Amino acid sequence: MTSDGYSSSEVRLPGGAVVEVHALSVGPMDNNVYLLTETATRIAVLIDAAAEADRILDLIGDRALAAIVTTHGHDDHWQALDAVADATGAPTYLHPADADRVPRAADVALVDRERIAFGGAEVELLHTPGHTPGSTCVLLGATDLFSGDTLFPGGPGATRYPGGDFPTIMRSLRERLFVLDDATRVHPGHGAGTTIGAERPALDDWAARGW
Repeated sequence: MTSDGYSSSEVRLPGGAVVEVHALSVGPMDNNVYLLTETATRIAVLIDAAAEADRILDLIGDRALAAIVTTHGHDDHWQALDAVADATGAPTYLHPADADRVPRAADVALVDRERIAFGGAEVELLHTPGHTPGSTCVLLGATDLFSGDTLFPGGPGATRYPGGDFPTIMRSLRERLFVLDDATRVHPGHGAGTTIGAERPALDDWAARGW
């Protein structure tokens, strides 16, 4: 990311759609907010309205939001949710297992393997419990995974918080994320990105570590 906490890239999907991926780092915990925009229609999906609503709304601009997806219920991932949802009118998505952690009731109870269409593109929602019971990742095509706090460079997200469970997050990694291609880019909820292939060799070491 640049010094102002912003970066962008472009993903070309097999069907021909082009999606711009904008990342914005916000708040005291440097949360990553992701805006995925299908370029032909300028319809977008926002992942984690974490903090600094004004900056997020500036990033959205005149785009139409098809959805706001909250990856999990920890409070650093939804501080700007009310303001952004109210300003845009976009439906909010959250897995019901984390519903008691977020003051704003979700418009849509997120379902595993559900797809959200935006313009000529779509994302798939993958329930990956462990960091929290409702933790969910967002898959764009077969190339880009927005992992929330489930996977970071160097290991899984912490499970020491209430509702976290290490065996569960390891099962989510093995069964849901590490079945993806090695070239899949991973965009985490904090910090720099990685790929599935870069992390795969350490999977057994993480399991042996036990935390």
